Amino acid sequence: MRQTPPVEAQTRSTASTAPVRTCIGCRRSDSQPSLLRIAKETTAAGATSAVADPKRRLPGRGAWLHPTIACLALALKKRAIGRALPGAVESTNVQEHIAKLAQAAANEP
Repeated sequence: MRQTPPVEAQTRSTASTAPVRTCIGCRRSDSQPSLLRIAKETTAAGATSAVADPKRRLPGRGAWLHPTIACLALALKKRAIGRALPGAVESTNVQEHIAKLAQAAANEP
């Protein structure tokens, strides 16, 4: 005999929910809008670095991180940025972006 799924599962709409991504710092899953995308960028000199991609438009593979200093510190400690984006040596752009976000949040009343 075939069982029907619970009512909650029947009424849940997948079109209205945001995609879920995993933070490379704390490894918790969260909705995509609450995470910051990080992408790998190569300069003209050939150096690669991780850059913040708040508009989510840079080409290539991306990694996701909660835009908090705590998750950034965990990601740096675990060297998760280099593993998620192979070849990305420098992450100062990401650090500066998160510091600006933290400063802006602290200045809000």
